[in-house]
Amino acid sequence: LRDTLAARGSLGQIQARVRAEIFNALEETEDPKPPLSHENLVINELIREYLDYNHYKHTLAVLLPETGQPPERINRTFLAQELGVREDTHSRQIPLLYSMVSRMQNEKGASRRREAAADMGSTNYSPPKSPAKTPGTA
Repeated sequence: LRDTLAARGSLGQIQARVRAEIFNALEETEDPKPPLSHENLVINELIREYLDYNHYKHTLAVLLPETGQPPERINRTFLAQELGVREDTHSRQIPLLYSMVSRMQNEKGASRRREAAADMGSTNYSPPKSPAKTPGTA
């Protein structure tokens, strides 16, 4: 039976639903969760968008009930503005997390380039001068 369900691709879905139901049952016996903070709502929504984009449906099925994230999605434009992410045609096609990671990597690279330039300046490094041109040469 297990092999048949796995071959049909439904075993993972069933396992995720069982996990989600277990979390729901545990929530009924646990102390009530504190209300979600603004930051947690934003973070959970970024994770939701990432999971959905990558088709991690089983993980998403557990995340939403466990975190108490509202079933309605938060407007992406609002999220981008909240996080200071400027979007273009390409970035709108991928989760905001990808844009944020890319921006951080670019900033890290720029920081390294600035540090390298500062290091070269502190050792009185100067690039070689181009040879002096003589009249009549190109």
